[in-house]
Amino acid sequence: MRFAFLSAFPPYRGGIAQFSTALVQELRKAHGVEAFTFCRQYPDLLFPGTSQFDAKQGDPIRAERPMDSINPLSWGRTAKRMLETKPDVAVLRYWMPFFAPAMGSVAGKLRKHGVKVVSIVDNALPHEPHFYDKPLTRWFLRRNDGLIAMTDAVRRDILALHPQAKVKQMPHPFYDHFGDPVPRAEARKKLGLPADARVLLFFGLIRAYKGLDVLLEAFGQLDSRYHLVIAGEPYGDFSSCKKQIEASPLRANIHLHARFIADAEVPAFFGAADAVVLPYRSATQSGITAIAFHFGVPVVATDVGGLSETVRTGSTGVLVGDVSADAVTRGINQLFTSDPKALEQGIAALREELSWARFAQGLAEFARSL
Repeated sequence: MRFAFLSAFPPYRGGIAQFSTALVQELRKAHGVEAFTFCRQYPDLLFPGTSQFDAKQGDPIRAERPMDSINPLSWGRTAKRMLETKPDVAVLRYWMPFFAPAMGSVAGKLRKHGVKVVSIVDNALPHEPHFYDKPLTRWFLRRNDGLIAMTDAVRRDILALHPQAKVKQMPHPFYDHFGDPVPRAEARKKLGLPADARVLLFFGLIRAYKGLDVLLEAFGQLDSRYHLVIAGEPYGDFSSCKKQIEASPLRANIHLHARFIADAEVPAFFGAADAVVLPYRSATQSGITAIAFHFGVPVVATDVGGLSETVRTGSTGVLVGDVSADAVTRGINQLFTSDPKALEQGIAALREELSWARFAQGLAEFARSL
């Protein structure tokens, strides 16, 4: 089968580009795949971070860059280039309504020429909602032959917006491109952490819905054995979290890396951690759990969105029923009384289940069935 794949790809940074790169590499083992990405993903005025690019990633899949998210003339050019590769199936990534006009336009043109369109939907509705989200996403969804959701929460959102949609649910695979973890003693020395500490990691983009403020309050209720590493770039106002950090009774045990974390640094952060904590207020799937479990690190997470589908109490971590500081504190304490062998075995079993090979095979089978 021949695929044309439109998504964020390197040099764009972030989880969408990482996921799409890994999936293309896996698909290419059995199929022909041409990759397409943006010449402009977001206008600079709309991008909340410091840079959209990570030049250190290189260009592992050689994606063409015809797509400008805000230039309608480029949407037709993108569809034309994709059609020139004679695909049987076009795969699109959809993660926010901002991209609905561009992606939906390309999808419609491809379908008019007999190409099946399958979109992987990370979020049918965004974590930070706007009045235009539902109509834009509904319009986009209807311009697809099939849709892939990675959690039951996203599947339900898709069907609420487009009840006739053909949806296949497949969980987010583990990331495996970061390499081996750095040994714990070495990682902690590198990050300036005590060798015998209980190290908690909050990793990834810092946004309001991810609940760092909840974790900071919870952390202040723990004892001095615990250290908290915060690693990720703030998107939006970070001043209130900074004030919380300065006011924390365990301020000396909080290690802040408020910046973009390059792929090469990831093994040290996860190698140093005893647990990853995700105190999210809302969620769909989480790429952070996929990284944590790749490195064999258990996760403490709130029971929101699709997190319960991989974070299982006593098996891969601890699932917290309430989005509150007290509940997160209890969850952290519970993790450190869990059986380490059971956690290790639970994560290993999940790693086998959530492989890129299985995801790629499922995508191809779904496309054939449409």
